[in-house]
Order: sequence, then structure tokens, then C-alpha cells
Amino acid sequence: MLDLGKRKSIYQPEQDGLIFPQEPKYETVEAEREHRKQRLVAACRAFAQQGFDYGFAGHLTVRDPEHPELYWTNPMCIHFSKVMLSNLILVDHNGTVIEGEYAVNRAGFVLHANVHEQHPDIIAMCHAHTTYGTAWCATGRPIDPITQDACAFFEDHVVVGEQAGAVAVETHAGSDVAKAFKGVKAALHQNHGLLTASRHSIESAAFWFIALERCCKQQLDIAASGITPIRIPDERARYSREHVGSEYIGWLHFQTIWNQLVLDQPDMLN
Repeated sequence: MLDLGKRKSIYQPEQDGLIFPQEPKYETVEAEREHRKQRLVAACRAFAQQGFDYGFAGHLTVRDPEHPELYWTNPMCIHFSKVMLSNLILVDHNGTVIEGEYAVNRAGFVLHANVHEQHPDIIAMCHAHTTYGTAWCATGRPIDPITQDACAFFEDHVVVGEQAGAVAVETHAGSDVAKAFKGVKAALHQNHGLLTASRHSIESAAFWFIALERCCKQQLDIAASGITPIRIPDERARYSREHVGSEYIGWLHFQTIWNQLVLDQPDMLN
């Protein structure tokens, strides 16, 4: 029988010697930086696959492992599908580009810089103006535990009503969002869109963003059907979240995306 006390996840194989993703170990800070940057690029490419692009809106960030006051992010006005290692930019909490040739998205700087600054434990963050996420955020309602997928966010996301619908170009707007991220992995910014954050990796933040958008579509589809969904009891929803909604599970899900992108889009590592 599988001993859950000795393993991170019920998805880890009991049998040794099988091919299974292993979390990386780094011998140098340079190796860790390269890993984070590569996965940031892959997350941007994954967003492109999902159709999360909307002009220059949308920004993904990951903290630099050596200089935690700095973070790597996608360049301004470069489509998610064209983000690669060579055009990433390094930005500080004041919005100054420390490394790279492109400008930074002002709204992205305000939101992400505040979250990273107020929560030193948060490694990565994602935001994009998606169709279903933005639509569901207009309701001002949280995600209901009506599917196993939705249970991954049970008691692990918040609705942010402050500065609802306003363009986040003022510092206080980002501060309002940052306050909401204490102890949760996702926020639904009312009349604006979805945000996810990870204390584990950019892979986890990116996958849970994709998953959250999917949950919003499910909510909207059910609402449009006119049928009242059956809500999963809190205790069962909480149990499901513990087993399918962790940072590690988000990281593990993303490995499928990473493997596919490495094969199909090797230019991302240029």
C-alpha cells in the first residue's frame, strides 16, 4: 500500500526505476536562474497555445534566485508565442529594466512588483486577460466546488473587489491585489481578470492559471445551461484540494506541457 506520509503525491509511482519527473536540484545559482528563465519562456508559449494573448496585455514573472528583489518577465509588445530566452527582461520593483532591450508593461510592473515585494515567499506570478476568466470575474463570485478541477481552488483563492475594473497603473492598485495573496494561490480581480501566484515555481503558477481559466469556463457553461449544479461538500472539496491542488501537483502537470514544447518549439530556448 502507498504510504502517503512518505510521498508528496498519490501520483508518484510506488515502483522504483520508472521514468517519472524529478524536481530539479541546482549546483549553482546560475543553473537555477537558467532553469527559471527557460520555464518562464515555456509558460509564455503555453499561454500562447491556450489563446491567452490580448494585444500587449498579460505578464508572467519569476523571481531571480540570486537577486530576489529582481524578477524576470516577458517583454512588452512581444506575442507570447515569440517570447524566448534572448528577449526576456529583468526588472526591479521600481519598474526599471536592469537587463534586456525591451520595455516593461506598466500595469504588469504595478501588479507583480507589489505582490513580489509584499510576499517574499512568492516566486512566480501570472496574469492575462482571458475570455472566460475575465467574464467570470465580472460576476464578483468565487469558483464553486462543483468539479474535481474546481476543488483544487477550494479555500485557496479570493475575490478582489478593490480597484475593480480600473487599469492597474497606480501603485495602490497593485497593493490592493498584493494584500489578497496572503496564503492563497489565486485571485479573481473583479471586472479585470485572473491572477495566480506560486511559492514553488513558475511552472506551478502557470499551470494553475490555465486550470483556473478552465474552471471559469465550466462555471459559465453550467450557468448558461440553467441547471443548478450539485455542490461538493466542503469536507470532500477540502480533501480533493489537498491531493490535486498543491504546488507540487501544479508543477507536475506542467511537465507534460514542457516536454511537448521542447519537442515542438525548440526555438523558445534561443
